Amino acid sequence: MDVRFHEIIAPGQTRIGWIGTGVMGVSMCGHLIGRGYSLTVHNRTRTKAQPLLDRGARWANSPAEVTEHSDVVFTMLGFPQDVHEVYFADRGILSAARPGVVMIDMTTTKPSLSSQIAAAAQSKGAFALDAPVSGGDVGAKNATLSIMVGGDRDVFEHVLLLFEVMGKNIVYQGGPGAGQHAKLCNQIVIAGTMIGVCESLIYGYKAGLNLETMLSSIRSGAAACWTLDNLAPRILKRNFDPGFFVEHFIKDMGIALEEARRMDVSLPGLTLVHQLYLAVQAQGHGRCGTHALIRALEHLSGCEIPAR
Repeated sequence: MDVRFHEIIAPGQTRIGWIGTGVMGVSMCGHLIGRGYSLTVHNRTRTKAQPLLDRGARWANSPAEVTEHSDVVFTMLGFPQDVHEVYFADRGILSAARPGVVMIDMTTTKPSLSSQIAAAAQSKGAFALDAPVSGGDVGAKNATLSIMVGGDRDVFEHVLLLFEVMGKNIVYQGGPGAGQHAKLCNQIVIAGTMIGVCESLIYGYKAGLNLETMLSSIRSGAAACWTLDNLAPRILKRNFDPGFFVEHFIKDMGIALEEARRMDVSLPGLTLVHQLYLAVQAQGHGRCGTHALIRALEHLSGCEIPAR
C-alpha cells in the first residue's frame, strides 16, 4: 500500500476530529485535548459536547465539516445505522474525505461495514481503521481502554500515539474488520461472565451470605475478573448508571450472533444471555448499564437484592 499521510502525529500539528461525545466518547476526546491536540467535534446533541467546547474544542455542524478541518477523524457512535449515516450521508465524513485523511471508527459495529468504509476511503486516497474498545466508562475516564484495531498496519503505526492517549492495551488484529471481530469475541466473554456474576450474587443472597464478604473471597481467586471488581459493587448499591448501555450490548450480541450464523457456528450461551437482556430492555432498562441483567434474573428467582 502506497501510504502518504499529511504529517507526523504531534500536538500542535495534527488536527483531530471527533464525532460522538457520549458516555465514553467525551472522556476519550477529552484526553486528546489534555495532550494539546486541536479538536473539532460534532454530536447529534450539542449539549453533550459542551464540556469539550468549554476546554477549547471547535464545534462543527456536520461530519463533513469535522473532516474538512481534520487530519484524523475519530467516530464513537451507538449503532451500525449511525455509523453508516455519519460516513456515507450527503454531509458525511466520506463526502469531505481528502487524500491522506485517516478515519478511525471506535464504535462496535458490523465487520462488513468496517470493510465497506475502508474500501470507500481507499477510493479517495484516504485511510480507515476499525478500532473498537473495551473497558467501559471507567476505562474511558482513566485512559486504560483495550483497543482492538483492524485495517492497514502502516496506518495503525502512524496513529498509534493517539491510541496510546486513550488506552493501555492496543493490539493490531489484522485487515479491515478484524478489530470488530476481536471486539465481538470480547463481548461473548463479557456476556458469559456477566450472567455468572449476577447468578452468584442471587445465589449468595438466597443462601444468606454477606455478599461483600463473599465477594472479598471470590474476586481474588480463579473467578477474578473485571466485572466482579467494577460492576458487582454497583449492583449491591443498586446503582445501574451506564458505563455501557444495555441496548448497545444487545446490539453487539446481535451482531455476534449474526456473524456466527454466517460462519455456521453455534453459540448457545450467547443466545441465552441475549434473550435475557431483551427481557431487561422490555422491563424498561435499556438505558441502564449492562449489570442491570441482575433485574431479569431477580425476576426469575422472585427476589431483589436490597441496596447496601
